[in-house]
Amino acid sequence: MTGTTTGAGPGAGHEPVRTPIRVLLVDDQALLRMGFRMILAAEDDIEVVGEAGDGDTGVAQASALRPDVVLMDVRMPGTNGIDATARIVAAHPSSRVVILTTFDLDEYAFAALRAGASGFLLKDAKPGELVGAIRAVASGDAAVSPRITRRMLEMFAGQLPADGAGTSAPAPSGRDDPRLAELTAREVEVFEALGEGLTNAEIAQRFVLSEATVKTHVGRVLGKLGLRDRVQAVVLAYETGVARPS
Repeated sequence: MTGTTTGAGPGAGHEPVRTPIRVLLVDDQALLRMGFRMILAAEDDIEVVGEAGDGDTGVAQASALRPDVVLMDVRMPGTNGIDATARIVAAHPSSRVVILTTFDLDEYAFAALRAGASGFLLKDAKPGELVGAIRAVASGDAAVSPRITRRMLEMFAGQLPADGAGTSAPAPSGRDDPRLAELTAREVEVFEALGEGLTNAEIAQRFVLSEATVKTHVGRVLGKLGLRDRVQAVVLAYETGVARPS
């Protein structure tokens, strides 16, 4: 597992060895891939295991290399980043996808989030932001604020590209949506709070719970709904009508 440590034995006096985060770069701009590779090469806990210049090659590389994180350009000739993301997420759930985009409120990045990406990153992000995003998604967190995700949902729902890359959200049905049937009453409340983009601390304050209890509830909600992270929870909350445009 990514980030695991192995000891050198009793009395060896060595620091534990961390397993590097394996990263695949998918972008049709060779210079951009080179720049990302140079930045990531300076990090001891990150290893670039492959590159691809188009979506189809990216999907094939993801299958062959099984990276922990895929940095995926959203706009590429042929198979775009949205379709490539959907294929990778479906075939290899353990590989997390971070979308590379030019604009932070981008309808294509929004469609990629709905396709299963764990977040997005601006192409002109600072090196520290790039490294931080990779580490975040590799550890199971999201690489974009759930609040930004909700802003994107509210802005672009019903305005997705008409090329089949995305579809409008189904008619909302709120708490009665069958997808929520396995949740307890408290878990539905927590799910609603996730849909608002609230942090664990904010959820704890709202329901007068400890943050540890909230973390447990969040984990159960994500597990029961088969969601990869909090960003996907926001997407589903919007689709089920639990979260609505403000």
